[in-house]
Amino acid sequence: MIRPAGEHALLVETGSLAASHRLDAALRAERPEGVVEVVPGPETVLVVAPGADRERLRARLTALTGSAREAAAGADASAGPVVTIPVVYDGADLDSVAALAGISAEEVVARHTGRELVVGWLGFAPGFAYLTGLDPVLELPRLDTPRTSVPAGSVAVAGPYSAVYPTASPGGWRLLGRTETRVWDVTAEPPSLFRPGMRVRFERA
Repeated sequence: MIRPAGEHALLVETGSLAASHRLDAALRAERPEGVVEVVPGPETVLVVAPGADRERLRARLTALTGSAREAAAGADASAGPVVTIPVVYDGADLDSVAALAGISAEEVVARHTGRELVVGWLGFAPGFAYLTGLDPVLELPRLDTPRTSVPAGSVAVAGPYSAVYPTASPGGWRLLGRTETRVWDVTAEPPSLFRPGMRVRFERA
């Protein structure tokens, strides 16, 4: 389904994260006339196009969405770019995560580094990527009381996601460690290290 989102955008319901990633990539490669921003989500893609012929854009989105769904259905999960993030696992919540999960701190690190995650989408703050595919044992609720400031480079988990804080900001995710890798740099092009669909692997520094 494609429906209006305000006066200048259309929201495409893709049905899956994989299809959202494929549609996002297709739109960025083609960049239909009038499209100024593409924002993928778990099962949607927001297409901002204030100067576009809406009906013409809707027709193109319908075609691209169909192709994206077909590509997602036959996609190879191991395909696509991968980035490795070295982490010093000394986070303030490492021991409490271990206690809540019923495992040792070493096992927390092993589980966090033991699988590839996938950038689902970016939100909350510029460059903040929600990384999907976290080991279910590490799926824990956010802190009851968020911190007023979390340092840039903090590596954290909350619910089914992991993340790297791109800048210092308030936050309620549970901190496992820290990385020196810059995931957000306004002087770079693009400024975000992470892109939807990219695979991410954490390793112990």
